[in-house]
Amino acid sequence: MDIALELTEELGVKKSQVEAAVRLIDEGNTIPFIARYRKEATGGLNDEVLRNLGERLVYLRNLEDKKSSVLAAIEEQGKLTGELRAKIEEARTLVVVEDLYRPYRPKRRTRAMIAREKGLTGLAETILAQNLTREALEEAAGYLDPQKDVTSAEEALAGAGDIIAEQIADDADLRMTIRQMTRDRGRIVSTARDETARSVYETYYDFDEPIREVPGHRVLAINRGEKEKILTVKIHAPEEDILRLIADRYINAENAYTTPVLTAVIADAYQRLIAPAIEREIRSALTETAEDGAIRVFGKNLQQLLMQPPIAGQTVLGWDPAFRTGCKLAVVDPTGKVLDTKVIFPTAPQNKLAESKKILAAMIKKYGVSLISLGNGTASRESEQIIVDLLAEIPERVSYVITNEAGASVYSASKLASEEFPAFDVGQRSAASIARRVQDPLAELVKIDPKSIGVGQYQHDMNQKKLSETLGGVVEDSVNRVGVDLNTASASLLSYISGISAPVAKNIVAYRDEKGSFTSRRQLLKVPKLGPKAFEQCAGFLRIRDGQNPLDATSVHPESYQAAEELLARLGHRPEEISQGGIARIAEEVSDIQKMATELHLGQMTLEDILTELAKPGRDPRQDMPQPILRRDVLSMEDLKPGMVLKGTVRNVVDFGAFVDIGVHQDGLVHISRISDRFIKHPLEAVSVGDIVDVQVVAVDLDKQRVALSMRIGRDVDAQGNPVEMSARRDHPDRDKKSGRGGLGHGASAGSNVRGGGAVSDRRKSGKDQRKQDTKGREHAGSGRNRGREGQRQDRRQHISEGLGNSDMLKALAKIKL
Repeated sequence: MDIALELTEELGVKKSQVEAAVRLIDEGNTIPFIARYRKEATGGLNDEVLRNLGERLVYLRNLEDKKSSVLAAIEEQGKLTGELRAKIEEARTLVVVEDLYRPYRPKRRTRAMIAREKGLTGLAETILAQNLTREALEEAAGYLDPQKDVTSAEEALAGAGDIIAEQIADDADLRMTIRQMTRDRGRIVSTARDETARSVYETYYDFDEPIREVPGHRVLAINRGEKEKILTVKIHAPEEDILRLIADRYINAENAYTTPVLTAVIADAYQRLIAPAIEREIRSALTETAEDGAIRVFGKNLQQLLMQPPIAGQTVLGWDPAFRTGCKLAVVDPTGKVLDTKVIFPTAPQNKLAESKKILAAMIKKYGVSLISLGNGTASRESEQIIVDLLAEIPERVSYVITNEAGASVYSASKLASEEFPAFDVGQRSAASIARRVQDPLAELVKIDPKSIGVGQYQHDMNQKKLSETLGGVVEDSVNRVGVDLNTASASLLSYISGISAPVAKNIVAYRDEKGSFTSRRQLLKVPKLGPKAFEQCAGFLRIRDGQNPLDATSVHPESYQAAEELLARLGHRPEEISQGGIARIAEEVSDIQKMATELHLGQMTLEDILTELAKPGRDPRQDMPQPILRRDVLSMEDLKPGMVLKGTVRNVVDFGAFVDIGVHQDGLVHISRISDRFIKHPLEAVSVGDIVDVQVVAVDLDKQRVALSMRIGRDVDAQGNPVEMSARRDHPDRDKKSGRGGLGHGASAGSNVRGGGAVSDRRKSGKDQRKQDTKGREHAGSGRNRGREGQRQDRRQHISEGLGNSDMLKALAKIKL
């Protein structure tokens, strides 16, 4: 296999780009370095494409290694034919290679092996030849051999059948066809082990859906229900057609004596040997695809969270809310230094409200607090009301923002936090982290295991190695896209910089503590264990403000300094201008960029990047992201009316919709069918975590504290909150069918603390129809706003209905545990 050609076809890029990227990866270059500083070589491939290329490169190389080992093993047996070699060499997946190797792979002692040892191979061949002129049992009687434990014709015939069955099961071409038939026409079916038991998986008590249509989040939900021994899951294949297919392949003569035998053997081969293996393979493939999709969504959400713009230049009071143990407060100055910490008890059971307000007011006045960062955990609703009341009573102009505290408790109990704040308890550390998260989300969130940040689905059920690798890549790409200040960055932040390992990051901090601030990027070469290769990989992503060379404050790589300085000289500028805010219109001064690039011995894309940096030195790409919504007052659920249009922040994106914080303590759900006027397959096509969006209230349930929202202003409800008739919407003709609004929809994700019904195949009509009618249109729900602590509670809140009406959507949110 030509791996470069294969990757070219998969990624839709030029072969020269792939070959260059593969060469650079093999040379030990990191993805961020290649994406940023080797654009000419790769034709400008971005980090996302490069990571996909890297993953597929590993898979395809493993595939080639597997082919080599399989070919060697078969050749050693003396059974390798030219045709078989060609098939193995042309195989494009590990599954196909395994199918081809199956007949030659060393097996445990099988029934067919035992039959061969008993001398029944000849009988099997005779039956397969299909030219018997007498009953099969009469033929089998000639193979009796008491010494080999063949004492009856029935035993002999059964043994021959075992040999034929294994031969059929080992037929690679047949197996591939059956697998494809099962994928195309099979169904995944789940039933309850106990139909009377109440559980969060009731949607799947009588669930039946085509394999090719079942979405990933349902696959993961069913898997979890099976793991918890609540569901029984099966793959229903088109068995009659498959048996007919096998018969057409192996029964090639009208023989009254062998046809009945072969028909029975074919059924045994399929039911005993083929079907269970195919079911395992398909379930495994479904799970892998579902996990990959969920990891992809997790990664996108994490990237958006990490790339939230910092709120710089403010003194922030971090508030970690709680009831019994009190609310922990930490005041942090604009540089992130903790100035003071307190614990107040304004909520039950102590209810020291007046005393707490007095402490708060004093801290705000003493330290000039301009922003309160309130964690969204337990007691945040009560704390928010206290903050709003206080802000109305004090003269200082202070705003507050709700901050996702997911992972804060994990960080506060970590070794890193104890080293950073040795004199603080876990609550004080958590409050400090919540404050710093708004000052620089990226710098603070890198201290936490990405899996604990709480913007994914089913993260505890996934392949943890793959999840960690993907999320680690997302963090690495985000950190390097922004760049870090070499003289202030923590070891945690530095460890994600291209070419810098965790030990080297600690060495950098130790060198800085001992020698003082870095004044030149070249000083990095004096750091223990940081050699020339690591320097090449990391230097461009590390910034030094007010250093010896103004270019050290930019993303211009040291390898291009000479060219950058010559460029400045040609255009009549001095390097000092970089330190004075940059040269805003420098790109306009280059009349022929290709000619200039050639004269400077640079690629055109590299020159364009240098010009961009000289215009805005050290520009932070997070500035392009929407700013967080700062509040001074609070809405209550009672204030919400259908038809109202509000501005909110997207807190989480899942397969079936987006959760939006509109400032009423409970995030509202925008179902996928209400996100966009155009048909979208996934919410991420239209929204991302951190987006500021306009939403319209569709329905409110005060008793259940639930809100249904729409981003299609005026398209689902009018200004008075009246539902807009379907005919007036003028949607895409297939929109409601595809989105599930008009029927049972796409089903649900299980695992939340919610009951619900879901998609059930029309063909499975039975006495259960009434139960299906009762549950129709309701599905599992989950909260996008993490109000609890970390762990699997986050997973249980990731599930929400699909294909629901206004009232049904609210019903689906019924039992979310906050």
